[in-house]
Amino acid sequence: MDRVYVMQLVRSFQVGEISRRTFLARASAALGSVAAANLLLAACQPIQPESAPPPVVDEAATAEPAQAAPPPEGLITGTVEYPDPDGETLMGYLARPEGDEPRPAVVVIQEWWGLNDHIKDVANRFAQEGFVALAPDLYHGVVTTEPDEARKLVMELDMEEAVREIQHAIDYLLSQEFVAGDKVGIVGFCMGGGLALSTALVSDDLAATVAFYGRPLTPEQAPNVRSPILGLYGSEDGGIPVDAVNAMGEALTAAGIENEIHIYEGAQHAFFNDTRASSYHPEAAADAWEKTLAWFRSHLPTS
Repeated sequence: MDRVYVMQLVRSFQVGEISRRTFLARASAALGSVAAANLLLAACQPIQPESAPPPVVDEAATAEPAQAAPPPEGLITGTVEYPDPDGETLMGYLARPEGDEPRPAVVVIQEWWGLNDHIKDVANRFAQEGFVALAPDLYHGVVTTEPDEARKLVMELDMEEAVREIQHAIDYLLSQEFVAGDKVGIVGFCMGGGLALSTALVSDDLAATVAFYGRPLTPEQAPNVRSPILGLYGSEDGGIPVDAVNAMGEALTAAGIENEIHIYEGAQHAFFNDTRASSYHPEAAADAWEKTLAWFRSHLPTS
């Protein structure tokens, strides 16, 4: 893979020099995978004219890393380690309510920035709502606020291996006495939303899946999904066409797979991330959070 060429393609798409179709065709050839090209596209936002509000990636490029808030009282939080079958050590951030009472569990999948303080805060929020939440560290310790570095990390990430690591995180949760039942939920954001959907294609250990603005499954993939799907997207997402989101929902329904698709008018990509003022949409974020909690509470085992 010619990384410089791919980065040039990204830049050309962002400034409007090439169309989405052209970007996908060229990126697929360069990356050797249509899925990888789609994932990279979903993570990229077009760069708007100077008179327009600053795009998501421009803010992230200049923003200072947010200071981590102390974990709320009543929670047990911290880094955990767990093995994969090859003997390697994997890590993640675990948050859960105090006590030994078994709780429903969710896996929280990071954006393309890495396992940063925002994702840890999301895990804490789930724990405050009574869930056990594990955010696996798919970049193995690397976190960035620079869009160019984030793109490199996405391109270097082996997506099939990432799904396997997510499964190892699921296995770890299901081995814990403080986790209820024999299935868990999964939720992902941006890159993580696409990975959550990919995991739903192969894992029998999921009771429910939630994708925040993740690359939609194709109509051909949809019948293979093994858990109910909640999809949360913005109408103004420059990297994910609404038509593709609706096509996924229609294909899931046709295959008899329970699903709900919500598209928030006026919301951009990353509308849930409250650390990024240019894309955060408070109303959409609040509604999506309530829908996510309701989805998991209605589908996850509690004992």
